[in-house]
Amino acid sequence: MSTKKELEKKLDEIYNILQNYQTENQNIGVLAGVSGVSLFQFYYARYKDSEEAADKGAEIISQAVESISNGYTFPTFCSGIAGAAWVLDFLSEEEFVDIDNDELLADLDPFLLEAMNGDIERSYFDFLHGATGYGFYFLKRYQNTQSPELKERYRNNVNTLIQALWEAAQKEENGIIWWVFDLNVEEGTKGGNLSLSHGMSSIINFLSRAYLHDDFKDATSKMLDGAIRYILSHKKEDTSQSSWYPSWVHEDVPKEGSSRLAWCYGDLGIGLSMWRGGSVLDNETYKNEALAMVKNSTKRRDLKEAVVLDSGHCHGACGVANIYNHMFQETKEASFQEAADFWLDELLKMAIHKDGDAGFKQWRGDKKEWMNELNLLEGISGIGLTLISFLATFETKWDECLLIS
Repeated sequence: MSTKKELEKKLDEIYNILQNYQTENQNIGVLAGVSGVSLFQFYYARYKDSEEAADKGAEIISQAVESISNGYTFPTFCSGIAGAAWVLDFLSEEEFVDIDNDELLADLDPFLLEAMNGDIERSYFDFLHGATGYGFYFLKRYQNTQSPELKERYRNNVNTLIQALWEAAQKEENGIIWWVFDLNVEEGTKGGNLSLSHGMSSIINFLSRAYLHDDFKDATSKMLDGAIRYILSHKKEDTSQSSWYPSWVHEDVPKEGSSRLAWCYGDLGIGLSMWRGGSVLDNETYKNEALAMVKNSTKRRDLKEAVVLDSGHCHGACGVANIYNHMFQETKEASFQEAADFWLDELLKMAIHKDGDAGFKQWRGDKKEWMNELNLLEGISGIGLTLISFLATFETKWDECLLIS
């Protein structure tokens, strides 16, 4: 098991690299942009009581705001304006900064609403790059705004997405509800996508968060329940296999095929969202299935079989360790803590690249090469934040941007 000293050493290596971070010509979103790097700086500052790190975090997020003023227009949550705006609201909520987001962010709303509506028109309900990501941002603003007028605006914006999800949903007689996703755009293949990054699990996660507010409870309850039922209906008959649920549902995709162990696809993201949905609905059946699914996944320790090829949060060891750690904090289930520690050790073992940032590189399957990456989703900012979550005695909610906290 990794010692605190080892984790601290690696965390400081990451910090030293990110202190020289340059924001020019970069995307500004939370997951694949500069605002996610600022999240690392602020959390490092809180953990280490470092004024230098806080100043760097403020500098980075200020430059993201300046980019928008200078004409930056890419809108998405993952890479663009919605993600940077979410970070600003989150930093204020967690008392890292003292800013008036009602004044700072309100002018962005018409642009982001237009982007969301454009994705709704083509039924593109992707969390990272599509309508659900904008809805997630508007829900955060609905929760935090101090203005009654803006509260009403955000309520309407969130309801726009909820209503669109209802209208686009495939509704089956037994109460099952699901959405059609593009599985292969080039080949025109469509079907069910169960993933947390792009599919059903992110919608379940979003609906679970909206359900907690009286303004959205009635509109979300039936969809939330029906979407969980859909996922349950695709559980494999042979539960002795490594994964219980597929990544995709399509006639050309074998139901008994294995899904990876990762944040993005597979049982971890599905279980995480089913646990949240079952918790808000107070449904013990859903909660028990989620726990059993995640507990079953803790047996997977062969990196090749689990398709854990690198260290990043999206599809690497960092994301696996972080989800198990979160589920342990939620449930105090000992096997989750043991699995979190195992994958944390595996994460540190991956810091072997002499020309890597803090020893880490990310595997790019499309390019078939190892690459340095600094961002939160795939790079060392996300690894650093995960290390802080293991080390800190205070609550770390940064991974709300990944639908975890």
